Amino acid sequence: MDYVGSLALILIVTAVAGHLSVRMGLPAVIGQLLSGIILGPAVLGWVSATSFIKDFAELGVIILMFMAGLESDLKLLKKYWRPSLLVAVLGVILPVAVIDWCSQLFHLNATESLFLGVTFAATSVSISVAVLKELGALDGKEGTTILGAAVVDDVLAVLILSLMISLFGSEVSGGGSHASTNLGLSLAIQLAFFVALYFVVKWVVPHLMAVGNALLVPTSITLMSLVICFGLSYLADAIGLSAVIGAFFAGIAVGQTDYHEVIDEHIQPIGNAVFIPVFFVSIGLNMSFNGFLNDFWFIVVITVAAIATKLIGAGVGARLAGFNWLSGYEIGAGMVSRGEMALIIAQIGYQGKLLSADRYSAVITAIILTTLIAPLLLRQAVKRQREA
Repeated sequence: MDYVGSLALILIVTAVAGHLSVRMGLPAVIGQLLSGIILGPAVLGWVSATSFIKDFAELGVIILMFMAGLESDLKLLKKYWRPSLLVAVLGVILPVAVIDWCSQLFHLNATESLFLGVTFAATSVSISVAVLKELGALDGKEGTTILGAAVVDDVLAVLILSLMISLFGSEVSGGGSHASTNLGLSLAIQLAFFVALYFVVKWVVPHLMAVGNALLVPTSITLMSLVICFGLSYLADAIGLSAVIGAFFAGIAVGQTDYHEVIDEHIQPIGNAVFIPVFFVSIGLNMSFNGFLNDFWFIVVITVAAIATKLIGAGVGARLAGFNWLSGYEIGAGMVSRGEMALIIAQIGYQGKLLSADRYSAVITAIILTTLIAPLLLRQAVKRQREA
């Protein structure tokens, strides 16, 4: 029953840390991320990233993105799909190019340098969602563009990663023509998934929710919405995409039905009270200070480059799409966080020999630092936008 004690400790510490963060004018997520660093191996060592914590955290980010989809305006997402695409593309190209170049300055080989660029190309929109929800800015044009761009961003990063593993990975893929065939098949399946989503959102989900409403079971509507959420998350993960993409589109689909307000009322409390704090803590648990001094300048340069390239790339993309500079800065800040997506990509690359053991801890540290800094930048950007 150790996991029950760990869960109780995480919940009480995140509640206190979140409260203190808000009292100091910071987003609550900062306190939750720091809780993971303090409780984890980096400082106290009271909690470790066990399989239970990882699975619980996975549910947390799935529920968080489902809630984000519920609160998203589909009309706005359709309206801002072009800006989202432009923001995503520039927000991927610049980090890949600049971090590739920076990595080579520290004598990493060409493959490893390119892989680091891909690692920091992916955006963890879940962090930005938490901050935007807290500030009541999720359903604005900037928040909508951030959500849309982050989905495209993650898809692009996954596609580039798949290509790299097919060409260079030693354990995840065997390479050669067989790998190329697998890559082509994978891309075709992922494309089919997005095409199928249109029909799921428009026809399948409304019928499933009507069935849920007809069931003589308490909270059957909420139950059916979670079945849809977890089902689409599983399918997205099974075809090589992030589970959060499936959860987000499940939220959008359910949000178009007449039951979205009831579902939101049922899921928000348990999500915010239990599952989502564990997800943020799990990110902090990955922090380690082993070899920190030896890799100090590498960590600093990669962290600064990771932040600057998203701010500039996504910000300029937003400006080219017609947003003013303040909105562009907010959108860029919303794309800075790397979080779970970058951690997953780093782990895949490490297993596939695309990232050396010597640099792995330093890369994880840089990912977590960007995740800590991102909410501060986003909060400041939203504040400046409102004061303008």
